[in-house]
Amino acid sequence: MSSTQETQTIRQGLSTRESRLLSHLAAEGHQIISIDDVEATLEVAPNTAREIASRLIEKGWLDRLLPGRYLIIPLAAGEEAVYTTHEYLIASHVAEPMYIGYYSALSHHGLTEQVPRTVYVITPTRAQSREIHGVPYRVATVTERKFFGYEPTSIEGTVVNVADLEKTLVDCADHPEYCGGIRELATAMVAADDQDCSWATVGEYLQRLDNGAATKRIVYLADQLSIDLPTRETLVESFTSGYSLLDPTQSEQGSYDSEYGLRINVDPGTLGPTES
Repeated sequence: MSSTQETQTIRQGLSTRESRLLSHLAAEGHQIISIDDVEATLEVAPNTAREIASRLIEKGWLDRLLPGRYLIIPLAAGEEAVYTTHEYLIASHVAEPMYIGYYSALSHHGLTEQVPRTVYVITPTRAQSREIHGVPYRVATVTERKFFGYEPTSIEGTVVNVADLEKTLVDCADHPEYCGGIRELATAMVAADDQDCSWATVGEYLQRLDNGAATKRIVYLADQLSIDLPTRETLVESFTSGYSLLDPTQSEQGSYDSEYGLRINVDPGTLGPTES
């Protein structure tokens, strides 16, 4: 999933202190470091740590990803320092706390055949969406109430939080615009059912999320796709009044379905699995 960063930097030699710093951090498994890491490793003041980081950038041994966050460029990158790392490792520094969600989580769990270019980062804090090494990182800020349902996942030896299978579906029902629309969610639900998704957990997550539109979408799709929701009756009882768009990424034109409280603005016949 990694891409290649192009740079014209020709790397320069390291001082003894710089070499000790990078060797120590690399030995501990660090790929991305902070100014605090430089301070702690070399036991220097913050200003000195920043100066050291700046010199290492000039020499081609560090690449500034974010304010105060740097990617170590390994020896294997060669003299021209052409290197990047897994997008999820970078994403883990875009916001704290965070987890990988939406389209990115669909891809991670094998619930879509699409390969999303954007990495979706979910966080309860304020953080800025940005592009790093040509990859867009889309930050979605949610309330603390919605910040749950993720699991620690090892990515190249580093732990990154990723939405679990069930929360991925619930988050995508909450914001279909971040997963390619309702058709992608329908495809994902079929794939999740094949992976022994816990639909009881999906129901628990929907109740915890407390979003009427998301609940309606999941129940509607489950019925269309012949997926058994153990808590269907409870979920239906929690339907909010009024009508929500089945797919907020599409035109608002469509018929009203009073059973689900949805405006069906996509062709239901396109929501099932396609024949191969």
